[in-house]
Amino acid sequence: MTLLFALFLIAHGLIHLLGVAKAFRWADLPQLTQPVSVLFGAMWLAAALLFLGAAASLFVWPRGWWAIGMAAIVVSTIAVVPSWADAKVGAFANVVALVGVLLGFLAQGPTSLQAAFERDVDRRLSSHAPGGAISEADLQPLPPPVRRYLRASGVVGQPRVRNFHARMHGRFRNGRDARWMPFNAEQYNFVDAPARFFLMHASQTFVPFQGYHRYAGSSASMLVKVAALVPVVDVSGDEMTRAETVTLFNDMCVMAPATLIEPTIAWQAVDDRTVRATFSNAGHTVRAELVFNEAGELTNFWSDDRRQVSPDSGTLVAARWSTPLGHSRTFGSYRLASSGEARWHEPAGEYAYIELEIDEIRYNLASR
Repeated sequence: MTLLFALFLIAHGLIHLLGVAKAFRWADLPQLTQPVSVLFGAMWLAAALLFLGAAASLFVWPRGWWAIGMAAIVVSTIAVVPSWADAKVGAFANVVALVGVLLGFLAQGPTSLQAAFERDVDRRLSSHAPGGAISEADLQPLPPPVRRYLRASGVVGQPRVRNFHARMHGRFRNGRDARWMPFNAEQYNFVDAPARFFLMHASQTFVPFQGYHRYAGSSASMLVKVAALVPVVDVSGDEMTRAETVTLFNDMCVMAPATLIEPTIAWQAVDDRTVRATFSNAGHTVRAELVFNEAGELTNFWSDDRRQVSPDSGTLVAARWSTPLGHSRTFGSYRLASSGEARWHEPAGEYAYIELEIDEIRYNLASR
């Protein structure tokens, strides 16, 4: 969708060059019956450049492209007034561009979920403090399957993880029979004073969605908007915080195994490839089971303490949650799972509602 809109802006910008050619007599354009002065020709040129700049900024400056787009629309509208009989179709194109710019402002502007996400992250990153290296002695209190996992992941000799940032893409759906929607997402997790900020962008039939999961202190919330304007899910409260505590622990297990030495986790070995864990934070204690393969890699995580958001009512209902993992690859100094699913286990059977690929993970950041 972004690419299509960028192509529209490029085409609309290039059409403005006809007015420039008419004003400076670069070409004979009988289809333009109204004269164009040099001054207004310069405005047609400025509008063309602004539209082209807005198209490029969709990719290189997504947080502020809408400001360039709005400037392009204003200049273009003023430029076509003396040539209205010839340029009224272009004025309609300006209306289409204006709709896109307004959506861009809602999705990326100072009142957007994107801006709220970045403000939350920046406040936490400003207090970043690096940690010392992890040694074999740090692994000794852990059950054998977890020790093997940490060694296989490459955490020994690496700094303790205080925060991490991940980018991912994939598809998700709101229910067993719902249509899949492509998405891309990024998140920041913090270990000291645990927090998790997760922002997702998705679309269905050219309609954009934004979702922001915010977990900080002793509270969590999830807000999802259609077209960055209409809230369709707005959940918070004690059950939501408990659910996000499970998600926070899952992130630690999958994307930052170096954090599994934290004293907030209690371990119990089940067998040579399975362990149970209890994770506590901000007054919430959740339980999960982790499963490993022969190579020491984490292959699954499940918990009964994470609630499912009902697609019809937006309420939270009990259901087992699991995250089976796929192949592994290297992220910096670590070897971790790079693909996986999130699954709900309902009375009618289990199903995947998210399928994703992790594109990037960075650790111990001081700024975005």
